[in-house]
Amino acid sequence: MNTQPLPELIAQAQQLLTQIRQHPQYQSLRFDCDVTIGDVSLFFNTLQWEAAASTVDVSREGFFQ
Repeated sequence: MNTQPLPELIAQAQQLLTQIRQHPQYQSLRFDCDVTIGDVSLFFNTLQWEAAASTVDVSREGFFQ
């Protein structure tokens, strides 16, 4: 299990999403999809806000078991 803080993981995902959006190969793709990069970006922004507002202590042993 990854013990990296959730806000850090979300930030990494947002950085990757930006790199994907700017990649020439992605920009040249022509496909129709119900979910856009903008939708995914909005999801990560909302998730980042919720994670920052949450103060769940996951350090306790057995928290996810």
